[in-house]
Amino acid sequence: MCSGAVEAEWCLHFRRVEDRTMAALTRPASLATRQRSLERVRKSAGGCTRCPLFTNATQTVFGEGRAGARVMFVGEQPGDREDVEGRPFVGPAGVLLRDAITRAGLVMSDVYLTNAVKHCKWEPRGKRRIHKRPVQREAAACRLWLDDEIALVKPRVLVVLGATAASVLLPPGLRVMRDRGRVAGSPLAEYVTLTVHPSAILRVPDREARHAALDAFVADLRKAAAWLTRTRARPSTG
Repeated sequence: MCSGAVEAEWCLHFRRVEDRTMAALTRPASLATRQRSLERVRKSAGGCTRCPLFTNATQTVFGEGRAGARVMFVGEQPGDREDVEGRPFVGPAGVLLRDAITRAGLVMSDVYLTNAVKHCKWEPRGKRRIHKRPVQREAAACRLWLDDEIALVKPRVLVVLGATAASVLLPPGLRVMRDRGRVAGSPLAEYVTLTVHPSAILRVPDREARHAALDAFVADLRKAAAWLTRTRARPSTG
């Protein structure tokens, strides 16, 4: 049951998402089958040309983790380090995220990391590569890869990092700072929550304020860890 305007908006949005993704979400339940399917999707995404971003990117940066991971983090797009290595969250923001995950009491082997957009978007400025925020049509072009990842991993917890990922997965009108830490059920996962992207913490100029922002971020992740602890006794879907 939905109560209140915000909750009703979430429910309406997720009913629409369910119509679009239900076929993917009913994939075979066997973990081994899902893992093989995930590897096939990874291979297919490696040749993706669905939007122009592939022309400047070094490679597709697909998600990392296993089918059956209970927690999935969805960020914005790969950065420079990710573009070179072909792995998500291995740059400075990724180091911060992985540390925060551990501090929150989550285990990396139980985590799947991915991005809403699979290619790094940038423009040259002298010898530097300047990141640009993906536009909606670029995020929409990657949506089928993200839907497959969610369907095959089947996380219990989906943590949405930042505004771009929120625009892809969450109803319109939500604001990261205002709505961070909120929880909603959806066809995508049992527990869906929104928080800041770790790169936003790195951009905080004041050291004391940056530490406070990191503590707040870890607190958001601890809510997810606590939810998993409360439901640990429930049988797994995988």
